[in-house]
Amino acid sequence: MQTLDVISVNLWQMLASLLNLLLLFLIVKKFLYKRVKAMLKARESAIQSDYDDAAAAKERAEADQLAYEQKLAAAKEESDSIIRSAVGIAERREQEILAAANAKADGIVRQAEAEALLERKKAEDAVRKEIVEVSSLLTEKVLEREVSAADHQHFIDAFIESIGDDNEGN
Repeated sequence: MQTLDVISVNLWQMLASLLNLLLLFLIVKKFLYKRVKAMLKARESAIQSDYDDAAAAKERAEADQLAYEQKLAAAKEESDSIIRSAVGIAERREQEILAAANAKADGIVRQAEAEALLERKKAEDAVRKEIVEVSSLLTEKVLEREVSAADHQHFIDAFIESIGDDNEGN
């Protein structure tokens, strides 16, 4: 029967093991359960805090990104406005410069025309004087007589008139 003792169930031993287990459970519960639970609660709150901080950081990042995009759009709009203004100023300045250059060129042309007309009149006067001198010499030689000052002046005036009429016809 000895073989049955090995397989048999000892009730006192089971009861002592259960009592031992219960006592161990009560000791663990009394001294460790609250600490472990507090530690788990602390870890849970730390993790939740990290999640909350991450969510807040994400919201701040989104708000910052939105503000950045708005500032970027405003800066682009301002730069476009500045460029349009600069282009307008440059076009007005270009028109002013062109108008001034055209006015100066017109002035130079008018001055050149006036100088050319003056030079032409001077040349005509010089030619008339020379013609008067030559005509008076020729008149004296042709007539071979003494011509009075009045006759002399009359011949010169008539000759000049005829030359003036010929020039105006050309």
